[in-house]
Amino acid sequence: MARRALKIFSLAAATSGVYLYGNKHVDPNDFGIIRVGRAIATTAVITYDYLTSLRGVPHGSEEYDYVKSQVHLRSAERLRDLCCANRGTFIKVGQHLGALDYLLPEEYTHTLKVLHSQAPQSSMQEIKQVIQEDLGKEIKELFVNFEDAPLGAASLAQVHKAVLQDGRTVAVKVQHPKVQAQSSKDILLMEVLLLIVKQIFPDFEFMWLVEEAKKNLPLELDFLNEGRNAEQVAHMLKHFDFLKVPRIFWELSTRRVLFMEFMEGGQVNDRAYMERNGIDVNELSRNLGKLYSEMIFVNGFVHCDPHPGNVLVKKCPVTGKAHIILLDHGLYQVLTEKFRLDYCRLWQSLIKADMKQVQKYSRRLGAGDLYPLFACMLTARSWASVSRGIDRSPVTANEDVEIRTNAAAYLPQITQLLNNVPRQMLLLLKTNDLLRGIESALHTRASASSFLNMSRCCIRAISRYQRSRTDSLYRKAQISFTEALSLWQINLYELYLRLKGSQLGNWVITLLSWMHHSLY
Repeated sequence: MARRALKIFSLAAATSGVYLYGNKHVDPNDFGIIRVGRAIATTAVITYDYLTSLRGVPHGSEEYDYVKSQVHLRSAERLRDLCCANRGTFIKVGQHLGALDYLLPEEYTHTLKVLHSQAPQSSMQEIKQVIQEDLGKEIKELFVNFEDAPLGAASLAQVHKAVLQDGRTVAVKVQHPKVQAQSSKDILLMEVLLLIVKQIFPDFEFMWLVEEAKKNLPLELDFLNEGRNAEQVAHMLKHFDFLKVPRIFWELSTRRVLFMEFMEGGQVNDRAYMERNGIDVNELSRNLGKLYSEMIFVNGFVHCDPHPGNVLVKKCPVTGKAHIILLDHGLYQVLTEKFRLDYCRLWQSLIKADMKQVQKYSRRLGAGDLYPLFACMLTARSWASVSRGIDRSPVTANEDVEIRTNAAAYLPQITQLLNNVPRQMLLLLKTNDLLRGIESALHTRASASSFLNMSRCCIRAISRYQRSRTDSLYRKAQISFTEALSLWQINLYELYLRLKGSQLGNWVITLLSWMHHSLY
């Protein structure tokens, strides 16, 4: 039945294509029947593949695991091709899935990751049209120079470098012209298809993906909202001198065109760039961890799209320190106070390996009896590592393979969890995985310093909350003293780790050891 449906849709697409592709001014993707037909056909083929390929294969056998892996891979490739063909919202959702390392089968995440670098570009004619419609002026009236080749293209927009008439160099983000009109229809189509698939596979729980797209896409399509987010995070984290956020030029910006200060640098996961420019990857990783710990635990206002194209690094010629340039501020998650404090306490429990508290706060965050799986999803560590303490040992290659294998084995339970946890958690899980991907590329993953930074922010956040809940000056002073003592202990432990890892520290430890043996 699925193959017959595919033939029908292919015939319809081919017949329409004779005219559409012959007309240079008509894009077949503008026609709903082709986009819908392509999506239905792809869904039908993927469903048929899962239904028939695993039939008769003994469940739990090596053959079953191999066949399932091949079906995952074929399905991921079909899904990738659908996203590239339908563009816009489809690419955005595909990118979200591709960012869920350690949560989805590797065949899907690895295949869909390419969507970050393979987003389609709008033509210069389309870019000129959007600028003319929104600003009422031709490109030559606004700019001394406007580069035709975009600096980067994403699912919803692309960015061009330009020079204004007054000589300022700017980055101009221009929305793809058809995204606004197509997005709501695309989301409805996805919702219908996911509901149909769920009827066939009851364990298939991906409605959370559509719900997130419904909520976030309108915000991401409003570039004025993106500009406000950029200014808010720049003000919120102004005490970090290594953070740079492009300034917004409000007098020229609209909902579909955003004018920003032009900034450039290497992508944060480009280790070769770091080596060429003498940038300390350990310090860079620590600073990135500080930024996100502050956003998540202290402020509850989180940039949720830190893929490498949105996080650039540049060495300051004056100070010699590396600046982190944070781009693309369309997607933020605002955390409620209750959620943020429960999340703080959960991470404190994970770092301390306090399993009773891990269970308590995982349940409060919607994990229920699946709290061990939830802890593994959050940390991307095995349950054995979580139980011992995630700061006690680095991630080994074997453990990494185990986690990725379990993502496929426990997919029904993972999707159930994703459906049950608060919606705020979904973007945090995606953000966690993107940050882990950066750390893996820099070879700095799961360093002790990252957990120390998280601990500091958790202590500060909880102490601030406790002070706000009491009117007693004595109690406020007591809380502040306990906070200062805890932070001092962390600083002392960090100093010990740095000494231990340095040549001077090794000499001191060797000397103390020699003195100890000499005395006894």
